[in-house]
Amino acid sequence: MSTTLFEPVTLRSLTVPNRIWMADISHSGAAPDGDLAGVPDDGYFAHLAARATGGTGLILAKATAVGPENRLGAYDLGIWNDTQVEAFRRITGFLKSQGTVPGVQLAAGRMDPAEGGWVDRRFPVTPGKRYGWTPGGSGPVPFRTGSTAADELGTEQIGRVVADFADAARRALDAGFQVAGVHGVHGGLVNQFLFGHSNHRTDGYGGDFAGRTRFALEVVEAVRAVWPQDLPVFFRMSSADWPDESAGDDPEDWTPDDTVRLAKELQARGVDLMDVPAPRHRAPVAERVRNETGMPVAAVGPLTQPAQAQALVRSGAADAVLLGQELLRDPYWPLHAATALGGRVNLARHHTGV
Repeated sequence: MSTTLFEPVTLRSLTVPNRIWMADISHSGAAPDGDLAGVPDDGYFAHLAARATGGTGLILAKATAVGPENRLGAYDLGIWNDTQVEAFRRITGFLKSQGTVPGVQLAAGRMDPAEGGWVDRRFPVTPGKRYGWTPGGSGPVPFRTGSTAADELGTEQIGRVVADFADAARRALDAGFQVAGVHGVHGGLVNQFLFGHSNHRTDGYGGDFAGRTRFALEVVEAVRAVWPQDLPVFFRMSSADWPDESAGDDPEDWTPDDTVRLAKELQARGVDLMDVPAPRHRAPVAERVRNETGMPVAAVGPLTQPAQAQALVRSGAADAVLLGQELLRDPYWPLHAATALGGRVNLARHHTGV
């Protein structure tokens, strides 16, 4: 019998109650400085709690910085100190009480730090501005025109960032998260090392495929080393390298073949699932990763209708779906999908029936 959206899935010893998951949707929900920098606020608690009560099986907290200068924006979340851990513990405890698995996506910047976080990209963070800093990167390449050029990280600095990922994973476990994810997309630090247009290094962290993937693999090894063996690690990876994904041009120096190749390396280092966003004008690569590696994958894309998501899972193209915008529009999308398709999802304790 084919799998449905409403059947559980087990990764290592962790069972997720259904296959409707929430992607790490960016949310500027923390103070930009002071004692509460990086600490999730009540608005973020409410944001995740609403999706849990709506029946979402797994929720990934947004790209959560492993250090203060690794934030993607001044108001972004972080998990580099105990105050943040305590605030996240409140959130993970509630999610678990609703039958939802809490996960976190650990991230490091260069992406495009902005004074208003994701609120307003017209004001990129620069050292001369309030809440400003210069992001570290594989080299002095800005994310886009007008962005702050990164400082090239030396070998010792790269080692410290890898150590920060390990420390953040330890804190995430203490905070109650059951899935540790690594952010490897959208121009973040891990992502920019992979792609040649943003990585011009000539040392052991640049050049050929082995050099450009070295940092990503070291991060995964560091996270996996401290994460419990009975709990899963995820990795989010771009399907190909298009500096302008809307242009419809050919990929430059990272292709879907490279994504599959990297997936095999990640799998050998203990990654349990990949989600692979694809540019709009290309076929998704997630199914190739699943077919050619046997690794479970989560589909990411413009899914709006329950039947679309059901078809992906039934066909074997994906093991789960990660929803973003649609869950922003409708926190109860899983419940409505269950009603439409004749399935069941976990409900908040104050609800009865579907």
